[in-house]
Amino acid sequence: MARSPAYRWLRIGFALAVLGALTACASLVDRASANLGRQLSAGILDHDDPATVAAGLPAYLLLLDGLNHDGTPNPTRLCLAADLYGAYAGSFVDEPERAKRLAKRAFDYASRAACATDGKWCELGKSKFEIVDAAMAKATLEQADALFCLGGAWAGYIQAHADDWNAIAAIPKARRVIERAVELVPDYRNGQGQLYLGVMNSLLPPAYGGKPELAQRYFEEALTRSNSRNQMVRVLYARHYARLVFDQALHDRLVAEALAADPKVPGMTLMNTLAQRQALVLQATSKDYFE
Repeated sequence: MARSPAYRWLRIGFALAVLGALTACASLVDRASANLGRQLSAGILDHDDPATVAAGLPAYLLLLDGLNHDGTPNPTRLCLAADLYGAYAGSFVDEPERAKRLAKRAFDYASRAACATDGKWCELGKSKFEIVDAAMAKATLEQADALFCLGGAWAGYIQAHADDWNAIAAIPKARRVIERAVELVPDYRNGQGQLYLGVMNSLLPPAYGGKPELAQRYFEEALTRSNSRNQMVRVLYARHYARLVFDQALHDRLVAEALAADPKVPGMTLMNTLAQRQALVLQATSKDYFE
């Protein structure tokens, strides 16, 4: 924490003591907010009523805005804000323009977290693929959380801005970030990285650079790593892969399995409840889509 000019006349020893006390206080606040964030996030993820979460989450998002508004970048707090803004935009916001704004906010938080983690990552969003690739080659295990945070928010931003070719053009860079994170921690959050990669590789048809065969392998791996308990994997697998390759049998099987599963799984209950609601929509539109 920088000292203001008014204190420069103080003795060095006293100044260092004050600085140490303030730093310790800031650390306590950071730890307390991180612990609170983890506890609240756990409660949200285990909730079985999406309407309650949708109504209450904005207040928590504003709290995170305040905690991250102090000028001292904290990657844990920034990533918590990125994750929840991204989840809120993707799961609870129907208005396209609003979803775009919130997805951008999530990406901005994740970008700040990446910059605070490694100064060489501050301009990854604006860098050429070769620079991103070189930076990822040097990423370490200790930096994996920041990479998952950045990659996930970037993927969400691209999905929300699917009508923007500048966003679509960034797919290889976002994909490389997530690939490196998965290389470092393959089991992260029960296959969340593989789920991201499944979606990223199926956003476009093969003629435009999509890789559906690779996407299918990632979706299958995400199912395996979650012990088939994450029903959002099945829903996104059906929506992004089965519909892309026009495989109705696979699509309908995945949707039926998602609907038949018990949604109450520690850490996945809210996600599974939302997945089953989306599965009902896929089921209802299957016949029309595949005709």
